[in-house]
Amino acid sequence: MKVANIKKTKKKFMGTPLFTGTVSSQTPVPDEDGVDISVNYIHFPKGVRNKFHKHSNDQILIVTEGKGTVATRNKKVKVKKGDVIWAPAGEVHWHGAVPGSKFTHISITKSGTKLTQIEK
Repeated sequence: MKVANIKKTKKKFMGTPLFTGTVSSQTPVPDEDGVDISVNYIHFPKGVRNKFHKHSNDQILIVTEGKGTVATRNKKVKVKKGDVIWAPAGEVHWHGAVPGSKFTHISITKSGTKLTQIEK
């Protein structure tokens, strides 16, 4: 068993080409630990989002802070703390903070899931 506190988990910073600005992530249970799932807290500053992408496996997002948007090519939905989003494997989508609100979600995928950025 392992217990991790997100407040004590080191932040990693990511930016382009996937994101429209710099976001930070925290991985309390890293793939290197040999787990079957990948758990990441992704922190988006106000108005920052990722670009269209898809995953080789399903993705679950759990909104823990702020207000955001999740979108496919055909649908755009506003989300807030407490919302849970399911993006099936292969679905082209993006997600991030709305202007004026920072946004954090927990991303849960199968370990080793491949993310592919999609050009418009």
